[in-house]
Amino acid sequence: MLDLPPRISDSLLALVHAQRVLAYLVVDEAQDVVQSGGHLAHYGLAELRYGAPAAEQLLFLEGLLPLAETPFLIRSMEMPSGRVADVHFFADEDTVWVLLLDVTAEYEETRLVQQKAYDMTLLSQREARLIAQLEATNLELTQAHRELATSREALQAAHDRLRQELSEAELYVRAILPAPFSEPWTVDWRFVPTNELGGDCFGYHWVDDAHFAIYLIDVCGHGVGSALLSASMTETLRSQALAHVDFRSPAAVLTALNQAYQMERHGELFSTVWYGVFGRAARELRYASAGHPPAFVVDGGGAAAAGRSLPAGGPCVGISPAARYEEQACLLTSPARLYVFSDGTYEVTRPDGSMVQFAEMADILAGPAQAGSSELDRLLAYARDAHGPGVLEDDFTIVKMAL
Repeated sequence: MLDLPPRISDSLLALVHAQRVLAYLVVDEAQDVVQSGGHLAHYGLAELRYGAPAAEQLLFLEGLLPLAETPFLIRSMEMPSGRVADVHFFADEDTVWVLLLDVTAEYEETRLVQQKAYDMTLLSQREARLIAQLEATNLELTQAHRELATSREALQAAHDRLRQELSEAELYVRAILPAPFSEPWTVDWRFVPTNELGGDCFGYHWVDDAHFAIYLIDVCGHGVGSALLSASMTETLRSQALAHVDFRSPAAVLTALNQAYQMERHGELFSTVWYGVFGRAARELRYASAGHPPAFVVDGGGAAAAGRSLPAGGPCVGISPAARYEEQACLLTSPARLYVFSDGTYEVTRPDGSMVQFAEMADILAGPAQAGSSELDRLLAYARDAHGPGVLEDDFTIVKMAL
């Protein structure tokens, strides 16, 4: 053992006790329970009887005592309360100390990841084939560069094949986007990727007959990796492939999505996410955000229309497995329009280096309707005019739900 000062040892012990919900019991040489302490009720063991056989009260002790070796560890043992604990055994003269340390969170996270892996098998296979094709084309392109002096035609051919593969990847992303519709309310969108594959993707679907989910994901960076991760996360939400999650609860959905898509397991990529659920009976929108720009609501129509942001705070998905999210709520009374968008819709750089402001976008969305044109098209035209020649630096993505 480290020869630590008592103050430091006590601090470490308090930390373990708080984080792992420590409980213990002591068994004598007759294999009877003679002492206990800690948070036994947390494990459903509050009714232990002193002087009674330990194995009759704790079935997992049967056959383990006396100890064949010490210390001894049984990992991830389910307790009567349903909690999961690591069980440590230590011999101390004529007694055996049995310590319980809670590992429920780690155990449940492992089960969640395994369930998600099973649910996403088909999508992963499709992604793997596409990535393999792109990697093969990149290898061909690299080889063609080396042979540029003697084979310019080969270089051009490889370049053309790469552009074709990128186009196919963009078509794949577009293929999973839902179609606009007009009943029981209108849902429309505009999606204009940059000249590279970007990290934006979105979706909407009925969770059940009474609840409609709408969501937008923006993975950091550009390229195939960002695009496919965004598509994978969108498919996870669309297919509701997060085990034991109520998809009517935005906070619960973002918490589970964050645990499933930690950046160290996904190419060091993190993402912003906005997820909302509209209850058609109460006309209530519940929503939560993971580092995403606030959604925007326009209440009323014509000259009486008024816009308001829907602020919601929460860390980006993928940065911390311990992140938690809070959901907000608001009423949407017809006529009303909800806009969910990525930052590429308004963070547009002008030729002089200045940037379009959020308020400029809000004014266009809240402005009076013009016959024969959509405010989504007006906003896209405004962004392109502000940017000037060339393609926008970031994906332009906005989804509108109009009641």
